[in-house]
Amino acid sequence: MSGPLLLPDVPDEVPPGGLSIGETAALTGVGVETLRYYEREGLLLDPAPRDAGGRRRYRKNDIAWISGLVMLRETGMPIADMRVMADLSRRSGTEAERLEFLERHRERVIEEMERTKRHLSAIDKKIGAYRLHAEEEAQAREEGEQPHGHDDEDHGTR
Repeated sequence: MSGPLLLPDVPDEVPPGGLSIGETAALTGVGVETLRYYEREGLLLDPAPRDAGGRRRYRKNDIAWISGLVMLRETGMPIADMRVMADLSRRSGTEAERLEFLERHRERVIEEMERTKRHLSAIDKKIGAYRLHAEEEAQAREEGEQPHGHDDEDHGTR
């Protein structure tokens, strides 16, 4: 593979013999079955090496790659796109394609963040309306007035 692989840092030291699948799952926050699935789906750069008993052992670069997959997945990248990224990353001379692929993903992430910000703003407005209503009802009770409306009304905040 030519060019550096830009992957998240692996915070813990990984022994030369690698980590078990359970240890890798705990370190990366990915379930054991998800790790097996990622391998079956060709998302890992290389299949995890096995020990004499046939158990998977994950090396530092495997764990860094898995951490990168977690980042991509948590930013909404579909598995099919993750597979494309893995395929590109296995081949030298594909850096320009990887860059373009990640730039497109970045744009989708930004669009999703903007959409989420708009939704959050709407939620904040609803919270403000409900708080105002609760304060008005509390003040009315203190003044001995009957609260307006019923508890199950939405008070125009839909």
